[in-house]
Amino acid sequence: MTGLRYVYAVCRPLGTPLPAGLRGVADDRPRLLVHHDLTAVVSRVPADDFAEEPLRAHLEDLDWLAATARAHQDVVDALTAVTTPLPLRLATVFHDDGAVRAMVEDRADGFRRALDRLSGRVEWGVKVYAVPDAGTGPPAGDATGDATGGAPPAKPASGRDYLRQRHRRVMARETAAQRAERLAEQLHHTLSAHAEAARLHPPQRGALSGVSGTNVLNAAYLVPRERSGEFTELVEQAKDQVPGTEVLLTGPWAAYSFLESLMEPEPTAPDDGPAADGGGHGDDRHGAP
Repeated sequence: MTGLRYVYAVCRPLGTPLPAGLRGVADDRPRLLVHHDLTAVVSRVPADDFAEEPLRAHLEDLDWLAATARAHQDVVDALTAVTTPLPLRLATVFHDDGAVRAMVEDRADGFRRALDRLSGRVEWGVKVYAVPDAGTGPPAGDATGDATGGAPPAKPASGRDYLRQRHRRVMARETAAQRAERLAEQLHHTLSAHAEAARLHPPQRGALSGVSGTNVLNAAYLVPRERSGEFTELVEQAKDQVPGTEVLLTGPWAAYSFLESLMEPEPTAPDDGPAADGGGHGDDRHGAP
């Protein structure tokens, strides 16, 4: 298939080929483009979808965007299982192999520094949510009832009763949040001591996470592979410590959260390099980590 070059990541040369059944964006098989001591992982994508104008239109199509993101992540995950990749942003596209090599050459020092720092390490994500339940709600027999299916709330006899019940429900939610925040603080302290680096991200909205609750910790941890078992065990131990909380562990991932601080300021891309510029597409001011 002719077309543009989609770049997933940069890594050190691999000693083994990519998995035989691995497919990337546009269902093309990724391949390794070696440039000196660095390797770009690329595949071909059609200009009809990934040139500047059609790409901008596609980025408004949530179904297309989700499918592309899954294919992108599948390739990065396959790389993470066998090496330390530096993922590029979604929809980083160049005209041809020569333009990809020029990008790698321009960014070589930053790529090497990041690879040296991240080699043998993976990222784990940990989130803590406040999720009010029977453990944090009103006691049995209270006028507000049991949030998990006990006695239903009594019908307010007056406006004052209604306000009292509402106040009790608010207090129950506040208690859950306070407990979750205390757990989050303690867990972050413990995990940070077992990680080489940590990053705190803004809380995630429930609609994005799929969890019904308030996100009070959204953190990433850089952990040596050989210590990942110990790290994940600490997270598992925290899951049942506090009623009314939910602890989620994700990973291992490529070290997305730790790339930017390791990279040099990004240079202007060559004039004949990128296919276009926009929405994470085109020159490596948008596409590189």
